[in-house]
Amino acid sequence: MWKPNQPGSNTPPTPEPVRPSAPAAGFEAGTTRPTVGSATPAVSTGEQATIGKSLIVKGELSGSESLYIDGKVEGAINLPGNRVTVGRNGQVAANIVAREIVVLGKVRGNCQASDRVDIRSEGSLTGDVIAARISIEDGAFFKGGIDIRKPGGSDLKGGPATPAAEPVAAEA
Repeated sequence: MWKPNQPGSNTPPTPEPVRPSAPAAGFEAGTTRPTVGSATPAVSTGEQATIGKSLIVKGELSGSESLYIDGKVEGAINLPGNRVTVGRNGQVAANIVAREIVVLGKVRGNCQASDRVDIRSEGSLTGDVIAARISIEDGAFFKGGIDIRKPGGSDLKGGPATPAAEPVAAEA
């Protein structure tokens, strides 16, 4: 029987990367939370802005901190060094450019992430995705194209996503 402390084992196990957790149900709008750390360095100051359930934003959002959306947003979201989280109540009709995009609500638009796009089980994304990594949980809805790009090899200028393959429709 193999034991991890045996002398013949020189390779340590690779730790699993930290997965961002879903926001707590008792989260109050207007408070800031530090972002979950990851191996990729971020421009973020450790704070997170929040768009609450009753807010509707029309226009372009840009800045240098992470964003949690629980309301409605129409337009464009440009936060290339930070995380954009669309909460369970969030409804976004916008193209999103960010380091990391987490979808728990509904997104209609193209998503471009320098690191990853994560569509959780209750999430819905309709649009093309350009990212280094993508995760689609069971029960999530996705309709669009996927373009996987190596980290650091893409220019996140907010241009239209152009899928390299046929569009994919997935509902797990």
